[in-house]
Amino acid sequence: MEIGSFAFLSTEGFSYNNGGTSDGGNFSWFQDMENGFNGNDKKRGRKDSEEYLVNGAKQEQHQWFTDSNQERAVSEANYKDEFQEMNDYFDQIQSHYTEMNELDDSRNKRAHKSSSPVANTATAAVVSARNSDNAGPSQSVGGSGHQRRLWVKDRSKDWWDKCNHPDFSDEGFKRAFRMSKATFDMICKELEPAVMKKNTMLRDAIPVRQRVAVCIWRLATGEPLRMVSKRFGLGISTCHKLVLEVCTAIRTVLLPKFVQWPDDNKLKKIKDEFESATGIPNVGGAIYTTHLPIIAPKANAAAYFNKKHTERSQKNSYSITLQGIVDKNGVFSDVCIGWPGSMSDEQILEKSAFYQNATKGHVKDTWLVGSKVYPLMDCVLVPYSHQNLTWAQHALNEKIGEIEKVGKEAFGRLKGRWSCLQKRSEVKLQELPVVLGACCVLHNICEIRNEGMEDELKFEVFDDEVIPDNDLRSMAAVQARDQIAHNLLHRGLAGTAFL
Repeated sequence: MEIGSFAFLSTEGFSYNNGGTSDGGNFSWFQDMENGFNGNDKKRGRKDSEEYLVNGAKQEQHQWFTDSNQERAVSEANYKDEFQEMNDYFDQIQSHYTEMNELDDSRNKRAHKSSSPVANTATAAVVSARNSDNAGPSQSVGGSGHQRRLWVKDRSKDWWDKCNHPDFSDEGFKRAFRMSKATFDMICKELEPAVMKKNTMLRDAIPVRQRVAVCIWRLATGEPLRMVSKRFGLGISTCHKLVLEVCTAIRTVLLPKFVQWPDDNKLKKIKDEFESATGIPNVGGAIYTTHLPIIAPKANAAAYFNKKHTERSQKNSYSITLQGIVDKNGVFSDVCIGWPGSMSDEQILEKSAFYQNATKGHVKDTWLVGSKVYPLMDCVLVPYSHQNLTWAQHALNEKIGEIEKVGKEAFGRLKGRWSCLQKRSEVKLQELPVVLGACCVLHNICEIRNEGMEDELKFEVFDDEVIPDNDLRSMAAVQARDQIAHNLLHRGLAGTAFL
């Protein structure tokens, strides 16, 4: 608070109005009175009168200055007293704040001194724990033989230590992580450069195997994060972070290796496998779309509303979609993830990378076989959906049904192996495609490495789509389908079920 100074008036500061005299030293208070004065008497009387007036004015002026000086002296004295009181008041306030600051500094110093032994003890415990293999048992620090890091909650890791032990059975490991130890080790080796963290002076980094195990066990069981935390001896937020980090690494490192559209040689092999099994030529894969339940989003919830799920469960359901193309062995060669559940399978197909490449002419002489929910197109072969089918048409529908079953069973194994896809996910909507992509990659790895799946894990998927009214897109595709149906019947490759 600043206290301003006041400028007092002085005699030099006054200005006077000259009454018209040339010397400027006197006031002319009245004009000369001409009537009533004559001769010298008049002059003398006038002079006396003027002297009287002047003397009176001087006396009044002197008295005024005297009074003004007295008032100024009194005002200055009062101001000095008030100013001194104000200074004393601010001195008291300043002294009070100084004492408070000194008290706070003293407390901070005491707290710092008291925490230093704890920090030294914890740091020594970390160092001794790291050097325990070479230095032997750690000695007590600060007079205490029990050393622990106070900033980390002590959680049991017995379950993970048991699973990670070399003597743990492969059957038990596969039951927990849906894959053998060899497959798990391969995944850890591939992901190590992307997920490995360095140790710090305060704590050791979580090992790569434990990081990958947290993610895979969470995807495999679908258990809540509190159960993941309990199993692996880590914090809940840490487990959630590890799941997202490892899923991101899987998408970045493993997806380009294990989920890709086949080259010409591999595509020819896939076509030969389907043709030898069904007699339909140029089949590059089976296409299927499934819905994955989610919590209703706050924004644009209507776009994710799933009508078919709602009708079946009798409660409002929301979902996102996963469309995939699989080969004869159920391995994904293309996935399209994350479109809202209100979109039709046809719309999702048109959003996929396969369809975009097909319309550009990059995919030739290749059929995708789908169910009746898809339209008949130049690159998509679907069964006949009208009534009163011919024998040839029945023959084609029978073989198309076998290929459809390949895609449907692949999605059943996907959801059965990774149980997190069977329930509403706790993951944010914008992060969910990364998790779903990781599940597809891990599914491919297990399928390629012939990782079997227990019967109790099998999951039945439901067809959620409605058959479109107009399922014909290309007359060339109509003719090609009719020709395939004719060949199947006359070559004796289909229609046996109706005999």
